[in-house]
Amino acid sequence: MDFDAALADLEAAGLKRRRRVVRGLQGPVLDVDGEPMLAFASNDYLGLASHPEIIEATIAAARRCGVGGGASHLISGHHEEHELAEEALARFVDLPRTLLFSSGYMANTGVIPALVGRGGAVFSDTLNHACLIDGARLSRAAVHIYPHGDLATLEAMLARNRTPDKIVITDGVFSMDGDIAPVPEMIALCERHDAMLLVDDAHGFGVVGPGGRGTLAHFGAKSERLLYMGTLGKAVGVAGAFVAGNASAIEWLVQRTRTYIFTTSMPPMLAAAIRASLDIVARDEWRRKRLVEHGRRLRAGLQCLPWALPTTRTAIQPVLIGSNAAALAVMRELWERGIWAPAIRPPTVPEGTARLRITFSAAHEEAHIDRLVGALREVAEVCIAGADAN
Repeated sequence: MDFDAALADLEAAGLKRRRRVVRGLQGPVLDVDGEPMLAFASNDYLGLASHPEIIEATIAAARRCGVGGGASHLISGHHEEHELAEEALARFVDLPRTLLFSSGYMANTGVIPALVGRGGAVFSDTLNHACLIDGARLSRAAVHIYPHGDLATLEAMLARNRTPDKIVITDGVFSMDGDIAPVPEMIALCERHDAMLLVDDAHGFGVVGPGGRGTLAHFGAKSERLLYMGTLGKAVGVAGAFVAGNASAIEWLVQRTRTYIFTTSMPPMLAAAIRASLDIVARDEWRRKRLVEHGRRLRAGLQCLPWALPTTRTAIQPVLIGSNAAALAVMRELWERGIWAPAIRPPTVPEGTARLRITFSAAHEEAHIDRLVGALREVAEVCIAGADAN
């Protein structure tokens, strides 16, 4: 492969990505490549990644348990801290049992193949996250993709399918649009057509629902057919992920999920940090209220701009720009003003929908939102002026 030529093609298409070096603690203002930047680029939605109570819990656990996990969970790596974290998570989401994973990607790419294989069928929303897509592919089941949120098409697909092993997979909160999947209606479809439902709530857990208990709690949704995945490195501010469901389903995953069986366990100190964070997530309702207020403040300030701002109830606010080049230009203009709001381009989002993905944190203050609003207004004028000149 000619790597240089392939990289040049990515650059020409506006698709080449760049890593930035962040120093110091996570927060609304970051040291990025040596420059202070007001950041709207993190998934630290509740502002917990640098919370002193969680840091102290982690340090104390490191002294008790050391740093590494030592081995896989099914050999000698399942520490008491892992067990306690799984029990705490099960109570938090009000499901019988949970299973810890090192990341959401490892959870989904392992769980889906453990639930369905050759001869089975997976039904996937077209805007699902890459880890759900890759898990479906790895399962070797037949994959059926339905248009985003189109339950009529999903039901028709399920009705036509005679496969005994079926699973519907969906984001709970969609990572690039911030909208919430219609989970109760999806549960009803799965019960009607004898399918399982896996909800990836990476961007909803901690953010939506009573006490931040996620999308299922937001709807009050329950079903024996349901498996629920939440990540612990976003709103929870730590690392890892979990899958929750009925006890028999989770035990099956213990026995058959390759990304659980064949990897070293999460460091026990992080499992202790997760428990400390869950207490704060449940306690600090003001953090979720602040996220809602930030969204309203931003949308109110940007009503007259030429870009679409879909209304969301989550911490994710997309600003739809259109072309890759235009989205990159807006991102660069903001960067020059000391603001980091990443441009998201295909294949992460569909062609022609390149955007800024603005993410709020409870650590952001009103002045931060106002500064972003002012900068976006300036950038819009620059872009309009440039378009008129051409």
